[in-house]
Amino acid sequence: MSEVPVSEFQERKAAIRKQAHENRRNQEDKDGVSNAIMKRFLELPEYHAAKTVMFYVDVRDEVRTRQALPEALTTGKRIVVPYCVDGELELFWLESMDELELGMYRILEPKNELRDVAAKHLQPEDLDLIMVPGVAFDRTGGRTGHGKGYYDKLLEHARLQTPLVALAFECQMFEAIPMDQHDIYMDKIITESAAYEGRGRK
Repeated sequence: MSEVPVSEFQERKAAIRKQAHENRRNQEDKDGVSNAIMKRFLELPEYHAAKTVMFYVDVRDEVRTRQALPEALTTGKRIVVPYCVDGELELFWLESMDELELGMYRILEPKNELRDVAAKHLQPEDLDLIMVPGVAFDRTGGRTGHGKGYYDKLLEHARLQTPLVALAFECQMFEAIPMDQHDIYMDKIITESAAYEGRGRK
């Protein structure tokens, strides 16, 4: 099988991203559908088994996760949220919703004064389960984000046995996502309709 030229590969990815963004924007009842997706996530055996879980905090049209955070904080699990510093994702141990504030781009992030607290800093290797956002997915676990690679850099350092579980609206699922050698496949993708078993990291 011949390799797809780089320009064509990028064009295909860009076209899928554009369509996925439009699909996601047009998703009806985002709160209700997100609640159904989060319910599926919280019922996963992988979630029940994990002691340290990373949640992403939703922004714009992503599957909404923040409504599930307060309850997750009462389960005895160590809940971790990411935030961006100089193009890299840092990990913060969240113990109360009061530790978050609206940051750049109106994203809920850890308060500045808490970011230097050493005990609050975790590493990807500390995580037992990682919730992953994305723009578009396929049923083999293929994923594309916004193209900046923030999550790819983070996931490269996660333990191989740590499940990577993406959340998506069904309208973000595509026949095939063009995947590069360095791109990371998800172990599962949870939508309002199904839990798709991805190929994960080999």
